[in-house]
Amino acid sequence: MPRSKRRVLVTGGAGFIGSHVADAYLAAGDTVWVVDNLSTGRRENIPKRAEFVEMDIRAEEVRNLFREVRFDVVNHHAAQIDVRVSVLDPAKDASINLLGLLNLTEAAIEVGTGRFVYVSSGGVVYGEPEQIPTPETAPKLPMSPYGVTKLTGEHYLNYYRKVRGLEYVALRYSNVFGPRQDPHGEAGVVAIFCNRLLSGEQLTIFGDGEQTRDHVFVRDVVAANMLASSIDMGNGVGLDARAFNVGTGVGTSVNRLAGALEAVAGRAPGRDYKPERPGELRHSTLEASLLRSRGWSPAFTLEQGLRETYDHIAAKRAGAKS
Repeated sequence: MPRSKRRVLVTGGAGFIGSHVADAYLAAGDTVWVVDNLSTGRRENIPKRAEFVEMDIRAEEVRNLFREVRFDVVNHHAAQIDVRVSVLDPAKDASINLLGLLNLTEAAIEVGTGRFVYVSSGGVVYGEPEQIPTPETAPKLPMSPYGVTKLTGEHYLNYYRKVRGLEYVALRYSNVFGPRQDPHGEAGVVAIFCNRLLSGEQLTIFGDGEQTRDHVFVRDVVAANMLASSIDMGNGVGLDARAFNVGTGVGTSVNRLAGALEAVAGRAPGRDYKPERPGELRHSTLEASLLRSRGWSPAFTLEQGLRETYDHIAAKRAGAKS
């Protein structure tokens, strides 16, 4: 029997990951609304078949939209994601990441939304972990206001589930990369490197380049979101019973990443090593066996993802010049 069409809200659906997720819901036959204030998202990313509402997630009008549509699924990608911004302006970070979340959860409970998918961050909620790859049960020791708000969001959702019955799943992302990634954000190292290679410029590397990150391709992250939208979570309680790490379990150094992209580009204009940035995590790799046990696994190798990302950025640049 075919699955009934769902009414899905994707917040931040004009952004890098959110737009890919919105595409996937539409491909699955769902009806999709995108809410985004376009502060960092791009109108061109929004799927043409999605209903777009330009709105801040903190706005009172959010409640009216929920009452009008009565969403079955909320996929919450809208957020302030820059660690540097959170350090400079913790109040702004908390306003978007916490007050925005609370506005959505209250609205979802009012209309009986069946599933709330929350984007957390495996890269920041664990801090500098002792165990690598890091499992969901590792101590939560965020080292930035951004990490604090992401973890606090999980606590709020845990409360809302226990006391008010809101069913949710938290996805703790590792370092996501792929087409549409913003090269201007601090997390967009792949996009930054691609653009510099296309311009024939040296790659800037902070520190010795041996710090590692778990780079996961955006299409694999989309698959995790689709699974999280309908998976039976049972009666597990506590943060870690409702959360999944989303990563490859493989740490890639900045130097290796640079080398892989140089191979894709077919050029190596050189590397410029600068002093390491204070407060940067040395290593971050996620253990994703819990999500794998539910049927998910990365379908793309690092090299495949880098090739697709590089080609996408190259095509965009060529189109802008024509």
